[in-house]
Amino acid sequence: MKAIRRFTVRPVLPESLRPLSDLARNLRWSWHAGTRDLFRSVDPERWAAAGGDPVRLLGSVAPERLAELAGDRDFLSRLEAVADDLRAYMTGDRWYQAQPGRPPAAVAYFSPEFGITAALPQYSGGLGILAGDHLKAASDLGAPLIGVGLLYRHGYFRQSLSRDGWQQEHYPVLDPNELPLDQLKEADGTPARITLALPGDRSLRARIWLAQVGRIPLLLLDSDVEENDLGERGVTDRLYGGGSEHRLLQEMLLGIGGVRAVRAYCRLTGHAEPEVFHTNEGHAGFLGLERIAELRAHGLDFDAALEAVRAGTVFTTHTPVPAGIDRFDRELVARHFGPHAELPGMEVDRILRLGMETYPGGEPGLFNMAVMGLRLAQRANGVSLLHGRVSREMFSGLWPGFDPEEVPITSVTNGVHAPTWVAPEVFRLGARQIGTQRAEEALSIGDSDRWDSVADIPDQEIWELRRSLRELLVLEVRERLRASWRQRGAGTAELGWIDGVLDPDVLTIGFARRVPSYKRLTLMLRDRDRLTDLLLHPERPVQIVIAGKAHPADDGGKRLIQELVRFADDPRVRHRIVFLPDYGMAMAQKLYPGCDIWLNNPLRPLEACGTSGMKAALNGCLNLSVLDGWWDEWFQPDFGWAIPTADGAGTDPDRRDDIEAAALYDLLEQRVTRSFYERGRSGLPDRWIEMVRRTLSLLGPKVLAGRMVREYVERLYAPAAHAHRAMDPESARALAGWKARVRAAWHGVAVDHVETSVATATAELGSTLGLRVRVTLGGLKPEDVEVQAVSGRVDEEDRIAGAAAVPLKPVGAADEEGRWVYEGPLTLDRTGPFGYTVRILPSHRLLASGAEPGLLAVPSEDVVEGAGVLMR
Repeated sequence: MKAIRRFTVRPVLPESLRPLSDLARNLRWSWHAGTRDLFRSVDPERWAAAGGDPVRLLGSVAPERLAELAGDRDFLSRLEAVADDLRAYMTGDRWYQAQPGRPPAAVAYFSPEFGITAALPQYSGGLGILAGDHLKAASDLGAPLIGVGLLYRHGYFRQSLSRDGWQQEHYPVLDPNELPLDQLKEADGTPARITLALPGDRSLRARIWLAQVGRIPLLLLDSDVEENDLGERGVTDRLYGGGSEHRLLQEMLLGIGGVRAVRAYCRLTGHAEPEVFHTNEGHAGFLGLERIAELRAHGLDFDAALEAVRAGTVFTTHTPVPAGIDRFDRELVARHFGPHAELPGMEVDRILRLGMETYPGGEPGLFNMAVMGLRLAQRANGVSLLHGRVSREMFSGLWPGFDPEEVPITSVTNGVHAPTWVAPEVFRLGARQIGTQRAEEALSIGDSDRWDSVADIPDQEIWELRRSLRELLVLEVRERLRASWRQRGAGTAELGWIDGVLDPDVLTIGFARRVPSYKRLTLMLRDRDRLTDLLLHPERPVQIVIAGKAHPADDGGKRLIQELVRFADDPRVRHRIVFLPDYGMAMAQKLYPGCDIWLNNPLRPLEACGTSGMKAALNGCLNLSVLDGWWDEWFQPDFGWAIPTADGAGTDPDRRDDIEAAALYDLLEQRVTRSFYERGRSGLPDRWIEMVRRTLSLLGPKVLAGRMVREYVERLYAPAAHAHRAMDPESARALAGWKARVRAAWHGVAVDHVETSVATATAELGSTLGLRVRVTLGGLKPEDVEVQAVSGRVDEEDRIAGAAAVPLKPVGAADEEGRWVYEGPLTLDRTGPFGYTVRILPSHRLLASGAEPGLLAVPSEDVVEGAGVLMR
């Protein structure tokens, strides 16, 4: 019989055990081993059955066991110590509190997904895990973030396989009352609500759930409330589900509703209002519109409000390809804003212009969320050094006339939250060397360039650790593989072979990630005979563990999974290669430590960062990867191997895959397996162990989320807060008026004449030439602009590389025709072909960079001909 209504019945804890409830509802337990150990001791069997979720555990423990624990002095003493530790963690000063100046009082961090723990399944892949790690690292550092996202009732899908290896999706319903969440409530005890206006006099209402992530509150908006009609209740049904309008409503709720949720949270709790708003990818970009509307309600016009909002906004892009950006039909967006919908006081045309693709090749009929994100943020970044360069190229059309390297998009390379991803066995080995507290600080704060103490760990201990982690993975894989085959319809009698799957003494390769085509899940299958030889080599075999989900609408990705599964089902190799369905955080935490090699073979440069290899590295797993994302930035032969790429413009895609697959096989056959199996005098693989040691000591500190968040604070959040404070209403109006005046006059700005003190085409290194430039400012004044000499090496087409810009100074007053003379020295500081040019940029103290307005004046062709531009 089926129940007609469902309730969540929470246990009544004895008074002495009440701290257990506080510990369970602060998600710090997900990365704090002491708290997890305490909950495990409550009831080890139920802890395992609850999947390591304290809320589920407490909901299932028998009252008799609770009564027993309430009288157990030993347990109560441990409970008190863990509760005291949490209180100290929540209230004590940490890294952020020691920062000089006035760092932001609060930062609101918006993301469409957050991967905090498997017990709160609100993530699909790398973006969500990165967002979760960002919050955890901010908590460890004491940075005052407020996380903002959506609560999806079905989360992301659960994955299984059909008998023939086709991906199948399942969407279990999540009950928020059974999750580690609390509702945000008004002072009178009623649930806090936010409301959005929809076309046709409809409304979208949402309640606000609060997840406590250490010191960080995470607000999750939920539209499944009785006041909504059926359609609106389903807005937060699935992560990345539904059609275009469904996605638009999700992103309006996240951005606009998210700002309103933050305001409600600060009002009800007394939390400091955010001075900085950080948009993690374009999905939350509408938050800028809501903040403009707030300022307009206080008397600012649109342009002034836009400048005020931009000053305190940070935008992070995570995609290196235009296809990865959300784009909506302009008419769809227009219908959801304006007099009869949301933000009725705002001109729809102004909103649409923020998302217009006003660059060559842009689609005028589409509204681009990333373009809006960039226009609403004074500071923007990619997520690795290479991705920063790719992003500047991809979005350079928004800053016409500027070289891509000058596009105002910087980069902060992602990191991973080590306390979440480092295996307990690895942590204990480090703690034995330097003590538990120092080990915890090294993993969380990330303020060291190297972990020298790793050098003192004996080779034997490192090798035994790696072997034990491999053995744990083998047991995990067999258990998951058996469950998968049962789901596929196999009977117990058919599955005896699973007991022989994988070998704890065989080199183990891991490959786990989402399955879009550019990640090339099946590159390893390019030459199946060669792969089979690797798997079954009599002296140096390898074994491979693979996991990953394809988007439900991506049949191409599903075919790749099926192709791989069918190969792995072959009785000849199935003991050496496995595909595990339903990849998620719980699986990943076992997979990374147990692998010896982490494989990543995307099409370069389409991997923005690729943090899975970072998590593996923190556990002593070596990387074997294409030079893309973070690996392009930090690869050294000490840490692993680089797969050569064939990314020339003229290379056929099939040919490219053939070349790179062959390079992968060569590396495995000739270098990787030999290093693993070759033994030194001690009987150990000395070269391999040394690479593990160097990975931990030199790469470990770089890949930490603590390092990442410190960079965000120092390079983006603090400058944004400073700009926010400087942008008072009067300054915002003045800057908006100045920009309007400069744009209106810019057609009259020109470089009229350039002359130099050197008449020859050669000069000596270190010599200086004098530049004299005559410019027309079109009604502007010298304080409105900066005239620069830009110089550097030149290529065969006279393009300047590694350009350096030096400001020139005005000499005297304007002549009768309104032209100004600028002069300055230019030092010839490089040998070889050298060139210079002159340009004019707008200049204002409140601009973050000279490129910000997107205006530029350079010499015309006839001016260039007489200027002696090249020194050879």
